Amino acid sequence: MGIVKISDVLHEEIRKSSQVMSRSINAQAEFWIKMGMLAELNPSMTFQSLIKLELEKEQVDLGELIYE
Repeated sequence: MGIVKISDVLHEEIRKSSQVMSRSINAQAEFWIKMGMLAELNPSMTFQSLIKLELEKEQVDLGELIYE
């Protein structure tokens, strides 16, 4: 684990977003970093497709929830 230097403005936006998403500030920053990396590696995929891919990778079964 290391320290990443970010601007105060970005830190504030991460803080606000973390409250909305019920994540810690670190978890929100990690999520945005991970999704940004996935987006760069898969430029033809949408955000929703990337999320679905990650859920499938973790074998999350949303079948019953999706079709309610």
